[in-house]
Amino acid sequence: MSPLYIALCVFSILLCIALIIMILLQKKDARLGAGMAGMSSDNSTYWGKNKGRSLEGTLERYSKIGGAVFMALSIMICLIR
Repeated sequence: MSPLYIALCVFSILLCIALIIMILLQKKDARLGAGMAGMSSDNSTYWGKNKGRSLEGTLERYSKIGGAVFMALSIMICLIR
């Protein structure tokens, strides 16, 4: 095994642990299907409009970026192996 392969595998494991922690820290919405039931969305409130600046919005953004990096990293590991 090459040192690059080992380094990518270690980074992949660390990224996976970080993603698990970020996803578990996100707030669970009690009204999961509220958008489909015709209820108004949270965008009409102050907190809904400023969600991107909150911890919840930051965790959501980093989870999406981390997921994309994890997918690209997995493909790179498959190609190197």
